[in-house]
Amino acid sequence: MKIEGQIEKISRFEHLELLANQIVEGFISGMHKSPFHGFSAEFAEHKIYNAGESTKHIDWKLYAKTDRLYTKRFEEETNLRCHLIIDNSSSMHYPKLKEGQFFYENKIGFSVLASAVLMNLLKKQRDAVGLSIYSDSYDYYAPEKGSDRHHRMLLNQLELILQTPKEAKRTDTITYLHHIAEKMHRRSMIILFTDMFQGEDDERLFKALQHLKHNKHKVVLFHVIDKKTEFNFDFDNAPRKFIDVETGEQVNLFAENIKSDYEKLVEAYFEKVANTCSQYKIKYVPVSVDEKFEKILTTYLVEKQKFG
Repeated sequence: MKIEGQIEKISRFEHLELLANQIVEGFISGMHKSPFHGFSAEFAEHKIYNAGESTKHIDWKLYAKTDRLYTKRFEEETNLRCHLIIDNSSSMHYPKLKEGQFFYENKIGFSVLASAVLMNLLKKQRDAVGLSIYSDSYDYYAPEKGSDRHHRMLLNQLELILQTPKEAKRTDTITYLHHIAEKMHRRSMIILFTDMFQGEDDERLFKALQHLKHNKHKVVLFHVIDKKTEFNFDFDNAPRKFIDVETGEQVNLFAENIKSDYEKLVEAYFEKVANTCSQYKIKYVPVSVDEKFEKILTTYLVEKQKFG
């Protein structure tokens, strides 16, 4: 079954852990058709046997099926430390969900489910995961751990984001990225979900992103947008009132009158962000809320292989 079919089948229950697990299982089962064929066994509870290692934990049943040597992986083995960061400012709660829409069809819901999906994958791989949530304050922090209890605690925190009524919260990305960077002492993969909406100087933001890379961390930036309206400015030409959800500023206009200029400015900003991230060796991945989660998982898989 395709991943989108699985989402439609169970998302009416809005059970985050179940939904994340279904997405990951669908991704793993489809890996044999992808360029990552051969890695799927590693996502369960195995790792490839390397010559010279003890043969004590080789899974001979799996060898009979695959003709490849794998050893069983155990709870205490942690190969990766990953810290997830979610921007929970007011702009991330756009677009406003209509009745009948799924929670992951706006930016914060998409980021929460993407984080739960990555957590599920990290759990399957016996890797450690931590979480930071910020808006106009440093709302939540948990260091990287791999226990089931820790995993449940983080899932509860993600569910709380979805259940808590949205308040007017500005983005203070710069301040809290610096705070998070100071907390990251052991080499980790840091994954950030943000819409990059902030009212401060771009150069200061890029310096904060660069700070995340200290101690040889790997940084992946998922730039989360609603592509239809925020990138393509796809509105009808009725007169509209546009309201900044963080500052309350308002402007009345006809979308069609500024569509061309708006798209040029947004395209230039995205290009600037992409180029700066490339300069700082930060993996930059723009994602839209109407996209599937394969891009999130594939990016993680590729970057983990590079992380070493």
